[in-house]
Amino acid sequence: MSRVERVARVRARMEAIGVDALLLSLGADLPWLTGYEAMPLERLTMLVLPADGDATLVVPRLEAPRVQHDPGLFRLRPWSETEDPVQVVAELVGARPRLAVSDRTWATFVLQLQASLRGVSWQAASVVTGPLRAVKDPEEVAALRRAAAAADRVAAALVAGEVRLVGRTEADVAADLHARLRAEGHDRINFVIVGSGPNSASPHHEPGPRIIGEGEAVVCDFGGTVDGYCSDTTRTVFTGLPPAEFRDLYAAVQRAQASAVEAAVVGTPCEDIDGVARRVIEEAGYGPQFVHRTGHGIGLEEHEDPYLVGGNCDPLVAGHAFSIEPGIYVDGRWGTRIEDIVVATGAGPESLNTVSHDLAVVA
Repeated sequence: MSRVERVARVRARMEAIGVDALLLSLGADLPWLTGYEAMPLERLTMLVLPADGDATLVVPRLEAPRVQHDPGLFRLRPWSETEDPVQVVAELVGARPRLAVSDRTWATFVLQLQASLRGVSWQAASVVTGPLRAVKDPEEVAALRRAAAAADRVAAALVAGEVRLVGRTEADVAADLHARLRAEGHDRINFVIVGSGPNSASPHHEPGPRIIGEGEAVVCDFGGTVDGYCSDTTRTVFTGLPPAEFRDLYAAVQRAQASAVEAAVVGTPCEDIDGVARRVIEEAGYGPQFVHRTGHGIGLEEHEDPYLVGGNCDPLVAGHAFSIEPGIYVDGRWGTRIEDIVVATGAGPESLNTVSHDLAVVA
């Protein structure tokens, strides 16, 4: 889908929900619509997209050379160091009373805009863009597929025992996985989680100086971007012979993950998919140890709509891309998680990650 078509869809949604102007700054909405990603600076970058007029990208003059300007999409308005960019944006907004602003805009700019634009209503830009970005077109799905394949090549090396674990620190293993992701074609590495032993019970553990030993669970969760679209996968391995208790725990997560993927058909409410995974883990006796949602959407950002969580009644539609990643975390002992990226299609759920889910015993 072209960016011109995306802008047209955004304007149609603005009209449908009553938004007079969309103000996009940091975050993925701006590059999704314009191809330009703003740097997270103290200088304001903001696209002013009225429902009824030309779009204008307000950008610091020193950043203007980075913008690939498409006059058919937006006008470029560089501002100098002695200008007030908030006032520039306010003048472009004019008397339009219903505004939506990027969810990730710096609070200082939102506060300044609110002070400059009196008598207007505000809401998050994701109310406009979220449902549109959540439905991936074929080109976006192809990009996600390439990203998943690149991450899978690293995950395959991990479960095959090609990544040495025992005797190395978590930080060293994380650096190894980081380098492998780059070598497999990732343009940017977004995160690498390596949690070993009791640290595997911390879902977002920060890899540190702990040395990985024999007889431990090791959760490895990693992802980055390929051609602007994200990968995200998790595999848990065990260093040595796993005890029966851990095998049972792992088998529960494996069943939960497979059941949730199978349930991810078009028309199914997002919360129902979470419920499927949660019931399997509850029946295994580990309900309180499943502490997070079953999944999150993925695209230009590693976390975006749709979210597979209780309370989200939105149904899946063809083109939704999301993780399915149940886990069990026993504090002070061990944890496990299995994660694939899945795309909802008219023919059923398609798992983009294909590395084996069986428990791998490694060194």
